[in-house]
Amino acid sequence: MSSLFASIKAALLGDDAAAPHASVQAATASIGTSGIVSGGHAARRHSPSTVEELELELLLEALFQCHGYDFRGYERAVVERKVQALQASLGLPTISALQSRVLHDEATYNALLRALYVTPALMFDNAAEVSMLRLSLGICLHGAALPRVWLADCAGVQQAWTLAILLEQEQLATRTEIHATVASDAMLAEVRQASLPMDRLGELQGNYIRSGGVGKLIDYFDVSEDGTRAVLKSHLSNRITWSQYNLVTDASFNEFQMILGHRALPDFGPSLRKRVLQLFHDSLAPFGMLALDRPLDQHDPLARDYKAILAHQPWYKRVA
Repeated sequence: MSSLFASIKAALLGDDAAAPHASVQAATASIGTSGIVSGGHAARRHSPSTVEELELELLLEALFQCHGYDFRGYERAVVERKVQALQASLGLPTISALQSRVLHDEATYNALLRALYVTPALMFDNAAEVSMLRLSLGICLHGAALPRVWLADCAGVQQAWTLAILLEQEQLATRTEIHATVASDAMLAEVRQASLPMDRLGELQGNYIRSGGVGKLIDYFDVSEDGTRAVLKSHLSNRITWSQYNLVTDASFNEFQMILGHRALPDFGPSLRKRVLQLFHDSLAPFGMLALDRPLDQHDPLARDYKAILAHQPWYKRVA
């Protein structure tokens, strides 16, 4: 464990951690390896000013060092809110107590990943988004021989199912591949085994109608023999390729005619957002479609390569 905290100390204090000031040495000696003193170095990713902020920094560093998931570049206020909600739901008194559980209990570690991940979507839960999807699918996919769509940091199985149904309605399902990526193997197992209770499918019918759907949502599902659960019909679900992928660290893995990243981007801090936007750019085919959470900054070098589909909508067509 001492090597772990040495890594955490180096990350928090930057390159100067190897030769700390005398005051920091003394403070560190007085508390041992269980605490880290902030030294105000400019290279630090985030400078905690309270004990709780320091606990949060240590939790994120431990998650990265032990499991490889890097949430350090996420908007700190968003991360703090999600961590505090999980902490309260588990009845833990401090973030440090949560960190201990995360390091030693796999269920708590998976719960933290889910808490920090994109909020799960409901099918057809955003009528404006569905309208933009219908428009975009017709614009950018019909001309491609074998179009591919990337759901980056997919907001759960219901987001992927919504897209599959829209592709079916646009007569694109049989030749379009959906690549839905999630952060962990545990999430991957969940989405591959997902189904919906029948009463929940009835509730989602309202979303479907409000977003412009015609007919019955259940027509796109197979019902279990006991009539209690439903799963997307196999000819649609087979067009979805699920995989584990880390937007923070992984490189481009394919070329896509459409990338939907608008649900993940709001949680990213400025540096991470810039990195992910470049990743999307590297992965998007010429004349492909990119869905963002907010308009591109006009001073961003990438902005000149994109043209908005509609005014005041952060959905873009790549033009260069």
